[in-house]
Amino acid sequence: MWTKSYSVTTKDVTKEQMWKLFADVNNWPSWDEGIEFTELKGKFEKGNFFILKPKGGPKLKVELLETVTNKSFLDVTPFPLAKMYDNHTFEETPEGLKITNTISVKGLLAFVWVKLVASDIVKALPGDVKKQIEAASKL
Repeated sequence: MWTKSYSVTTKDVTKEQMWKLFADVNNWPSWDEGIEFTELKGKFEKGNFFILKPKGGPKLKVELLETVTNKSFLDVTPFPLAKMYDNHTFEETPEGLKITNTISVKGLLAFVWVKLVASDIVKALPGDVKKQIEAASKL
């Protein structure tokens, strides 16, 4: 299994603002330039799915494996012979809100999907999390 994490601590947003930003899946393209569109029917809760189409990529069906309101969520994207997990956590600390994003890839062809997809996602995390904080601070 391949795993990489990125964390930042900020006083610019609350866990409730970050949760609201992510739970509104259908508006992700408004703050994430790499997404062409997203579609969630129903609630942002464990067991539900959403469709995500990255710019220049195919539509992906993403399953919510775990959601803990205002604290964390875990989703999985299936690829041929591998799965990519994306875990988001929001933890209050004395220094501010600690936001952590962990990407993991498991499976027989994990090394292929790390090279094709996951490594680019991880490289973009610092900028992406900054944009998420900026967007969430306006909620």
